[in-house]
Amino acid sequence: MRTVTVPVLVALGLFGLSAAQAADLDYGVLRGPEYEPAVPLIDWSGIYFGAHAGYTSASHSYGGVFQPALADYFRRTVIESEFNVSSLLTTGSRRVDGTSFGAFAGYNFQFDETVLGFEVDYTRFGKQSSSYNDIARLMTTSSGMLESVYVAGTSTTKIEDYGTIRGRAGYAMGNFLPFVTGGFAIGRANITDAVTVQNYGYNQTTYLANQQLTSGSPAYVTNHGYAAFNQNYPGNRSTPAGQGVQTVPSAPTALAAVAKTKTVGGITLGAGLEYALTQNLLLRAEYQYVLFNDFDGHKANLNTVRGGAAVKF
Repeated sequence: MRTVTVPVLVALGLFGLSAAQAADLDYGVLRGPEYEPAVPLIDWSGIYFGAHAGYTSASHSYGGVFQPALADYFRRTVIESEFNVSSLLTTGSRRVDGTSFGAFAGYNFQFDETVLGFEVDYTRFGKQSSSYNDIARLMTTSSGMLESVYVAGTSTTKIEDYGTIRGRAGYAMGNFLPFVTGGFAIGRANITDAVTVQNYGYNQTTYLANQQLTSGSPAYVTNHGYAAFNQNYPGNRSTPAGQGVQTVPSAPTALAAVAKTKTVGGITLGAGLEYALTQNLLLRAEYQYVLFNDFDGHKANLNTVRGGAAVKF
């Protein structure tokens, strides 16, 4: 009995050892490694350089650009003091669209998923808008002068190029980096303002009084701004055939056109998304808004949508 038991126990022990080894082998084959290999992370820190191109829509407006020249022209007249004619002429806003391109550079600092940095960029635009308006008015002064005023003006604005310096803040999401930006802008603008003026008038009170005379000589009808004036028919081209000279206003006067190149400042805001193809090659899509300060009555703001690529070191 004891002789049979010992071989049985030895066999059972060998079977158990083989089963345990087989179980270990199956466990390793079925489950594989006990950890997944780490996914490479993008390090957004460092300096980068790149280029961009896109589409820009610029809105130009003109507020009071003609008033200084007109105020100087009418400064000694009654119609300026009584009717403020230098403010009659205004022009509306205009929009001009086109492609833009440039370059950018910056530096990022990464803190876990937060990415902070600063960036400078340059954009070439070079598109011009133009606005024209004219207006004519008849007015009677307190002294009885019937005044005719005609003013016309043309303004142009051209944003040649501009640059910005901005802070950036983003949140790293693997290979993606959504970001916002904000800072200051400085640009180069060409502006032109040209004004044409015509002003003529006569003393209507005196003329009407002359028409009521039944005896005596008529008084002299004061007038100005006429190439030829008929005391009896002061209305423009009102002289009947064969009754003497026509009443003809003088030709309009073109004031000196003002053309300037201005350096203008402003602010900029924007947002975008970067994608890291590799640790060193970045692609981006971005929206940028630039608002320039008033420059000699001209105003401009730009909306730009653009794409770019950069190399990071």
